[in-house]
Amino acid sequence: MSKPEIAQHADRIQLAIRSGEAATSALVASWQRSARLHQLDPAERRQPTRLSDQELTVARQRMEPLLRAAQASLDRLYLAVGGMGCCVLLADADGIPVERRGADADADTFEDWGLWTGCVWSEESEGTNGIGTCLVEQRALTIHRNQHFYTRNTALSCTTAPIFDHEGRLAAALDVSSCRTDLTEELVNLVAIAVGEATRRIEAENFRLAFPDARILVAPTAEWSPSALLAVDRDDIVIGATRAARHAYRHREALIGQPLPLGDLGDETRFDDGLRHAERIILERALSRSGGNVTAAARQLGVSRATLHRKLGKLGLERSH
Repeated sequence: MSKPEIAQHADRIQLAIRSGEAATSALVASWQRSARLHQLDPAERRQPTRLSDQELTVARQRMEPLLRAAQASLDRLYLAVGGMGCCVLLADADGIPVERRGADADADTFEDWGLWTGCVWSEESEGTNGIGTCLVEQRALTIHRNQHFYTRNTALSCTTAPIFDHEGRLAAALDVSSCRTDLTEELVNLVAIAVGEATRRIEAENFRLAFPDARILVAPTAEWSPSALLAVDRDDIVIGATRAARHAYRHREALIGQPLPLGDLGDETRFDDGLRHAERIILERALSRSGGNVTAAARQLGVSRATLHRKLGKLGLERSH
């Protein structure tokens, strides 16, 4: 990029900040944080900060459970986007990529750009960028080319989504980045869909691994979400909830993640028709295998006899057995 182009990008950012657009534009608000809060210069040409091998190892160890849960989804996401010349990065909550997928042929290019494990992509360090800004704003977003704060990053297109752990805390960011010049808006939209789906899979798998002995249910909510998960023990006690589930019941926060019976959550947790039908089939099969013996059926299902009686009553099955 020529010096005039560098100056033009820097001037555009400073003009937008001075104009007061930060009040109405999330992008300009991020530029403003970069310039005023973090004291960064958009024309600066230094490369991203890199951790030592030992520091990277420590960062990976802190994320070990989530890394284990993410492996299959990272592979699947790379299969979906790798052919477009993209790389996949999983960064920790500090904006440091600790896991990566990319083509060997593109490795030198991406490493030169700093799209590599151990490079620091926090907003504090790199200004407005996919990983750093996603972590600050805790939402999925795309920072495309000249939306980046640093002029040297304006060849990049980065689509990123936050990942929340089994207790609803911000834990990581999943990013797909490309430096292709022919990346169209349509392709960027497809990448965003793929990143969103991979994020949901990682959160769900991490949640299951965090509660290995619990049953995992999709929480019935006003707007059905596959990310709204509850971990329930054998007596129908809620012992865990994802961020989406906690958000759905935020007006009754004390109930989320507490050892309370599902029945105590009231009508809001009724199963929708599909879940009711699935549960009915499971119970009917268990009763059929046990010859109608409720105690034996409860043992098969890993629930108490009282819990099974309650479920049978809700589904109108108790009288026939």
